[in-house]
Amino acid sequence: MKSISELLPAIKKIHYKIRETIVNKCETSSPEQMAKVDHESNSDTIYAIDRFGEDMLIDYFEQEIARDTPILLIAEGIAESGIILPENTPMENVKYRVIVDPIDGTRGLMYQKRSGWILTGVAPNLGDNTSLQDIELAIQTEIPLMKQYLSDVVWAAKGKGAAAERFNRLTGETHSLKLFPSTADSIEHGFAMISRFFPGAREVLAEIDDEVIRGALEPVQKGKAHCFEDQYLCTGGQLYELMTGHDRFNADLRPLLKNLIKKRGLFPGICCHPYDICTELIAREAGVIMTDESGDLINCKLDTTSEVTWIGYANSRIRSQIEPLLFAALKKRNLSR
Repeated sequence: MKSISELLPAIKKIHYKIRETIVNKCETSSPEQMAKVDHESNSDTIYAIDRFGEDMLIDYFEQEIARDTPILLIAEGIAESGIILPENTPMENVKYRVIVDPIDGTRGLMYQKRSGWILTGVAPNLGDNTSLQDIELAIQTEIPLMKQYLSDVVWAAKGKGAAAERFNRLTGETHSLKLFPSTADSIEHGFAMISRFFPGAREVLAEIDDEVIRGALEPVQKGKAHCFEDQYLCTGGQLYELMTGHDRFNADLRPLLKNLIKKRGLFPGICCHPYDICTELIAREAGVIMTDESGDLINCKLDTTSEVTWIGYANSRIRSQIEPLLFAALKKRNLSR
């Protein structure tokens, strides 16, 4: 029976196998083939590229981990409540709950616009109420574009800090990296944004974004841009941007707009789910401040359907600058929970 820390090499190995397979598939398939809709799940659209990652999950986890350590594997594309490995193991004998997103950032990756990420979080099995804050080990691995020869891997164990390494696809070599969230006092001249990827009340999110930025910074001067945004369509990628100092603030508020969208006679679209945010431990261990819409730790259940709101600040000074303005903007629009 492996301890959680002993699972890291095995999970890395699984990630590397998935990374290699997906890159090879991208090299031998057209964007149209990769972007073909496979089926619709309860939480998202599953594309052809997703199937390649999902199809490997059960076999890899069974081979590398479950042979001597029973787990409940939770991932989109398999049973909604997860699948116990080895098969027929009683739930009371399950040691860990492992939540996985085999490809986060599908849409950018399948069109070769931007890297995707493989995400995994591991928590002790504490029953159905096992939550994000119970995760004790998290790892995310970059799936690079075909034209990209470097790929990063970041991981963390609870209370032990975060670590990272960079893999060279051409030479097979790796070297360690340091993670440095921004130490800036302000979002001025940095990347800071609210996620608004898909149609459906995007104007509300943009309005909140502008209101927060106007409150945090001086009025925009003619011909100047004192703050920037980057709509990276990948939660794992957004966390990576915060933990490497590329972004100073990011918030995904989509679940808060659910009632507003319904009032317009529309259906709420896709939101962030627990498997998308399952590596937030790495960001926190690297020094990023991660909260929910109330300013508390994000504490969703480990499932495939819960809708998650998250806010990330590079440091406490950025939080002090942004959080009061953001909460006031949400309250003004009756979007606070």
